[in-house]
Amino acid sequence: MPKLYAHTLEDRPVSEWETYEDHAWNVARGADARADQFGAGWMGEACGLLHDLGKAKKGFQDYLMGGEQVPHAVDGARKAFDLVNPNMAQLMAYIIAGHHTGLPNGRGEAIEGASPTVPLEERLLGAADVPIPPGTEPSAPKPPKPLTGGRPDHFEIHFFTRMLFSALVDADFMETEAFMWGRRREASPALAPLRKALNKTIASFGEPTTFVNEVRARVQRTAGERASLEPGLFSMTVPTGGAKTLASLKFALEHAKHHGHGRIIYVAPFNAIIEQTASEFRKALGNPDAVLEHHSSFDPMSLEDEKHQRGAMMAAQNWDRPVVVTTAVQFFESLFANRTSKCRKLHNIANSVIILDEAQSLPILFMRPCLAAIQELCRAYGCSIVLCTATQPAVLDVDGLEIPEALPREKVRELAPDPEQLHHELKRVDIHNAGRVGNQELCNRIRGRQALVIVNNKTHARDLYDQMRGGEGVFHLTTNMTALHRRAVLQQVKARLDRRAEEPDIPITLFATALIEAGVNIDFPEVWRAVAGIDSIAQAAGRCNRNGKMERPGQVYIFEPTDFYIIPPEIKQNAEAARAIIPRFDDLLHPDTIRAYFQRLYSVRAQAGDLDGADIMDMIGVIARSRDLNYPFANIAALFKLIQEVTVPLIIGVGEYGLTREAERTLRTCPAGGVISREMQNFTISINTRTRQTLIDRRLAEVVRADEFGDSFVVLRAEALYDPSAGFSIPEQF
Repeated sequence: MPKLYAHTLEDRPVSEWETYEDHAWNVARGADARADQFGAGWMGEACGLLHDLGKAKKGFQDYLMGGEQVPHAVDGARKAFDLVNPNMAQLMAYIIAGHHTGLPNGRGEAIEGASPTVPLEERLLGAADVPIPPGTEPSAPKPPKPLTGGRPDHFEIHFFTRMLFSALVDADFMETEAFMWGRRREASPALAPLRKALNKTIASFGEPTTFVNEVRARVQRTAGERASLEPGLFSMTVPTGGAKTLASLKFALEHAKHHGHGRIIYVAPFNAIIEQTASEFRKALGNPDAVLEHHSSFDPMSLEDEKHQRGAMMAAQNWDRPVVVTTAVQFFESLFANRTSKCRKLHNIANSVIILDEAQSLPILFMRPCLAAIQELCRAYGCSIVLCTATQPAVLDVDGLEIPEALPREKVRELAPDPEQLHHELKRVDIHNAGRVGNQELCNRIRGRQALVIVNNKTHARDLYDQMRGGEGVFHLTTNMTALHRRAVLQQVKARLDRRAEEPDIPITLFATALIEAGVNIDFPEVWRAVAGIDSIAQAAGRCNRNGKMERPGQVYIFEPTDFYIIPPEIKQNAEAARAIIPRFDDLLHPDTIRAYFQRLYSVRAQAGDLDGADIMDMIGVIARSRDLNYPFANIAALFKLIQEVTVPLIIGVGEYGLTREAERTLRTCPAGGVISREMQNFTISINTRTRQTLIDRRLAEVVRADEFGDSFVVLRAEALYDPSAGFSIPEQF
């Protein structure tokens, strides 16, 4: 039999090409090792041996020698049905057929936005019956652990398929990369030394000198003491400012030591929290290369040296780092994705300690599938998950509601030392219901004071700022500013707040939206919050007397704006639930108040069918009733989008906070679109598609290198549209 090949090397002799057998076994061993983390090593190996079976065809070997390209992925999928039972073969077929283009639907049409569009059933009809080359035959089948021990339900089967898909595609990518590069990636830093580094950092804080710091130290100490508890579900209910982030990291590292977990994954709802947390973790752990920061705004080029930059870019592909810091969007969308690029990392989620920060912020429209994923990771994939929140886990079962995926309260163990006592000890503010307040009245009441004002609409915040613009110490913070601009504003605000010891009456006013509640460590004596969900009110209160240094409690005022502004639907619904609860309780931050608020909110949303707004669980339920394995992987991935609003990037090319000369040069000359995108993050805002197109049509914005990158890089050139104090805005007549 002539020698078969899997990969060529450009301008190199055939003798240096990769043989089919070498590639099949290299991928098989890699997929076996990855899938073995969750007890599916045999299926990983078998998928690896079969994934490129189509390359053994004469047509594909002719293609490698210069002939016409022929498809190869589906032939191994067909062969699976000759080797194992039909159900196991069907799962392997999804994985093998999709190892380049993504997991397909089983049958039926793909919805808009789904890819690939050709279903598995149709693809199998065109597959060739290719004999397995000698030496690459799979061994006798072994059942995968996640699907044994009782009849698995369809969510478990569908979830397992995606995890096994991850093991195959990551092994394939890594083995192909190693052959093409002639070397393998450097090993990831070990997890064990990080625990000692964190303990050393905590010890360097010394003995606490304030009552708040004493409580923070107790929270950290208790978390460490409870790390030996059996893996599973945990909660850490600590008021804002109680150092729960560092305490959760301490628990995770100690817990990993006790139970052999290989990775810590920290998940938060917003990029702003991620950036701050990743920076804190790098300092606390003393090893920048150990922490992977993975979200849409992260620029690996911001790391200190080229080695760290290159390592971060590669590790983001499969989360091969001991500590991963990411967003809820990246984490949960990956768990329901079907494309190879998003799924590669999934096998590295297995056997991890996962910290879900601000757990109450899980998106309501996807609550049921998110909760199902959380439980499945604990049940079958060796994960421990910490629900880390200032307002009590909002994802526990709620009395009187039928939420099949709700986390059983008795299975969630608390890591904080008595949440109710912590609430009383860390009570640093008084909350007042200020009633209806208009813009003019609000400005009159806070003028010359030290106040943070948080509202629910960007235009509202801008209007308030404009009424006081020009006054001493008046600032505005908005997502209409570039990241560079926002950081500069916060630095100025913090600098003035730090001067209060010497200048007690220094005026400081900051107008913002909820973005200020997303992990921004800022400390005002007075906060005004437009009515919103009680969890948002709690976050706002966490920006008032945060460090407990005031002689009397900070003052928080909840108000109903009398001026009309359009409020995002979810904020509006949360505010309506809060209005029903506020009159019933004296202490809005007490655990009983929080419990009543979420009871009310979930009751209303559940009755409206909003807890599974994209019908993900219902789709899987239909499959269960039909008793086949026709999973719509491509459709589910297209529907599972946590961010519903469609926006596009606009690069700010004007002013002090726009493109630098170096960034402009990168934009004009760099050949790699991905590198350009990362370089542009600090200078980019998001706007709606129609507004950006109008800017282009009126020549107020320029599409740069359209012939190479389409409309990926659009740069604002009209200086009048970017206010150096308030960011991007357009005239009403625009």
